[in-house]
Amino acid sequence: MFIMHENDLSYIIPGCIFKVYNTTGPGLLESAYEMALAYELRKLGLEVETQVGLPFQYESIQLDLGYRLDIVVNKKVIVEIKSIETLADVHFKQVTTYLKLADKRLGILVNFNTSKIDSSIKRIVNNL
Repeated sequence: MFIMHENDLSYIIPGCIFKVYNTTGPGLLESAYEMALAYELRKLGLEVETQVGLPFQYESIQLDLGYRLDIVVNKKVIVEIKSIETLADVHFKQVTTYLKLADKRLGILVNFNTSKIDSSIKRIVNNL
């Protein structure tokens, strides 16, 4: 695996999202999209982790509350997968918080339960 910048990954990941969506369509569980997307990303030689534990630290204590990142690509980009009627503001805030807690710069939020996947992929940047 060669080193890629977040911006490079932000072009590759949506391409894989399109492939999964065009193959499966809407209406499946998030876990199905997660596994299919991870498979497509790995086929390209990317390092893909799924269901990555995200500890929460508050002041001097660290808590394992069961937060999970759906997909982390090349240890740089968080991909949060939804399969819901519509994305709400809270979903964007969730990804922003995950980026801060994980000390990552880029997140991609995608809702597969849509008739237009191109308008359901959102890039979220954490200005560290």
